Amino acid sequence: MTLWGKHQDMKKANQLMSPEFSRDLEAIQIDDLAHATVDNSDLGSEESAKVHVRIMNRLGYGRNLNIHCRSRDDDFGFQILRDGYETEWRFSINIWGTTLFYCDVQWDNSMVFHFDAYSTNRDLERCQTECRWMISQEGMLYGYNQKYGNWEKMINQES
Repeated sequence: MTLWGKHQDMKKANQLMSPEFSRDLEAIQIDDLAHATVDNSDLGSEESAKVHVRIMNRLGYGRNLNIHCRSRDDDFGFQILRDGYETEWRFSINIWGTTLFYCDVQWDNSMVFHFDAYSTNRDLERCQTECRWMISQEGMLYGYNQKYGNWEKMINQES
């Protein structure tokens, strides 16, 4: 599974770009300007949560980021993140070690891109307690490696 690439399911990508998708996005209420975070932390209390995922829109120039994150069990719905805003959630890793959260993102007239926001196989050591992601002005995905304390540029891959 690629970390960052064109969405493989073109039917779903077309659905995301449909007029119904646009109307859904328009209907989403965005937090007022005093709040720069959309918090989906209802997956558990802070005390029981083991991992905190945060995705940041740093596209700049006032560009919105359309984002839809989910797992097999949880769906956070479609969100619009204004420039400088973030979305986040907390969860506990399942006992089978198969926890996977993934997101589809799109901005301006870009393609829909897909990436894994948390995968136990990749992130158990890399994101010990916090998985941070940033979409930059250039439209690149950066992930913070908590183990080594640095941001890593994720390579755009064609699927």
